[in-house]
Amino acid sequence: MLDQFKGCLLGAAIGDALGMARESTPPDFQRLHDGYRRAWRGHPNAGLKPGQFTDDTQMMLLVAGMLADGTYSESAYTAALVRMYMNEELRFPDGAVDAACRHLLLTDGGKPGGVSSNTAGCISIAVPFGLAYGEPVDVTERVARACSVTHTHPAAHAGAITVAMLVHYAVRGRPDALPLAEKHACLEDVPLGNKIHAAVRLANEGISLDSALSVIGNDVTVYQTVPLAFFLISRIRDIADLLTTAAHVGGNTDTIALICGAYAGAIYGKAALPRDLLDGLEGRDEIESTAARLYERCTAKP
Repeated sequence: MLDQFKGCLLGAAIGDALGMARESTPPDFQRLHDGYRRAWRGHPNAGLKPGQFTDDTQMMLLVAGMLADGTYSESAYTAALVRMYMNEELRFPDGAVDAACRHLLLTDGGKPGGVSSNTAGCISIAVPFGLAYGEPVDVTERVARACSVTHTHPAAHAGAITVAMLVHYAVRGRPDALPLAEKHACLEDVPLGNKIHAAVRLANEGISLDSALSVIGNDVTVYQTVPLAFFLISRIRDIADLLTTAAHVGGNTDTIALICGAYAGAIYGKAALPRDLLDGLEGRDEIESTAARLYERCTAKP
């Protein structure tokens, strides 16, 4: 499973870096550009270079590193996240993450800072929990507690848990990872589960991408971000095409493509990821090292 652990974190980062330049832009399926690109002038990510990722991957790696080192706790994660925010290291953070960090700074970290938001800003931190824990109940409980640092809305927790379980089953070789994750979504939040089910049905019916977007949406809420990722995963089998298309859907492209990349890497492994995208990815060696340490900790005998 080591190759799958590496593939999951690398695939997530690749998807994020591909979607970085088009975050919050309209969809564009007429010109599917391969590879990494810069954001347009004036975009919040304009200062990032091709192959660099957003706050999604930063937060994912922060949690993954702590889990790998055995130092993770909600308080430790909170403190590290606030330090990154205070030092202006977080790249274009989700609105809920920004609000939570500002609250924590104003209260010196003394009170919880999570806000009631159904946005997808805590989804990326679910990925390492899906890798690390073998029991589904442990995954769901740990993800919900971690997400509460920034997001207290049950829908945000449901979206993150759904992605965590998708990764959890995929990395363990379950060919039914998608329907299993969908079931977890229904248990956590019925509207989210229904939206995911409808998105997968549309993918199987062969609806066009443009038409699917008009039905599913591509905004920053979990109710659109997660179903759209499931639609793309269900529709597109080729990894390069999946990641490229996800990066062009507009709206919350970085998180949507991150979910697609995490799934593809978890189920097929690092060896299946496009070589040019691996070579151009920021911090590739550090990400791979973190994945290896996380794998070693998770598989070490008591």
